[in-house]
Amino acid sequence: MIAVTFALPAESSGLTARLRQEKMKRDAVFLHTGVGREKCQIAIAEFLNHSRPDFLISAGFAGGIREDLQSGDLIFGENFSDRRLLASARQLFGDRIQPVKMHTAPAILDSNPERNEIARTSGAAVVDMETEFIVSACADRGIPVLSLRVISDSVREPLPAPPSVLFDLQSQKTPILRLGGYFLAHPPATLSLIRFAAQIRRARNNLTAALLTLLRKDFLADLA
Repeated sequence: MIAVTFALPAESSGLTARLRQEKMKRDAVFLHTGVGREKCQIAIAEFLNHSRPDFLISAGFAGGIREDLQSGDLIFGENFSDRRLLASARQLFGDRIQPVKMHTAPAILDSNPERNEIARTSGAAVVDMETEFIVSACADRGIPVLSLRVISDSVREPLPAPPSVLFDLQSQKTPILRLGGYFLAHPPATLSLIRFAAQIRRARNNLTAALLTLLRKDFLADLA
């Protein structure tokens, strides 16, 4: 069995729709961990206490903190991926997905200075909020992980509003009233929101295509 994790359904919706459409039957389970350390650690521990996947793919959106990365780019988190899984995935995708160092941050990055500081201190190219905790839980149980992420926002394509406006960590939802109020008070930001929505669609489509390729490929046979 393969397990595939996402933080939120917004990241997995493209894949689940395609699997239903193509009526693909795979020995795979999907888990939403929630965003951030607290939610993720609880969800992954509960899942692994009752399930034992052969390996796990940690998938979803991530922020680019290196200048050359842009929204829609796919990356493997090489420091968070099992060596054999990563080698097999790289052979499958070639140069289409680059391996980079990832960093798991405690909060959504609000500005380019924050991105630059994390890039400087960690040497990472990409940041997320869950992978470190997923990998740690799997390592305790001897389950190999492949980290696959797609860039949703980047240095050149930042978030269209403050993180607290776009997502509430406590409720794990977009605060609709807060979001609406922000854009009513900042009409020029509406165009940025429209562009961001297009970025998210492109990112989700690219992630979906990559995951479909992995799920159609028998990784376990390659690793046997």
